[in-house]
Amino acid sequence: MAKPLELNESWIGRITDAVSGLQYGTVQIVVHDGRIVQIERTERRRFDEVSERRASRDISQGERAGL
Repeated sequence: MAKPLELNESWIGRITDAVSGLQYGTVQIVVHDGRIVQIERTERRRFDEVSERRASRDISQGERAGL
């Protein structure tokens, strides 16, 4: 029979931090013997043609401004 998961405010904060600001990706919570032992965050970045053009435009504007 599975043990009940031990979850306290500290772990809730860590999980919230791992998820905060994540646009694309995964957050995995590893549990051993009813206890959280690890949180893994994998972030994905998606690039499309429009965002690539926008990024290169921003870079060229920064170069002209002396940044």
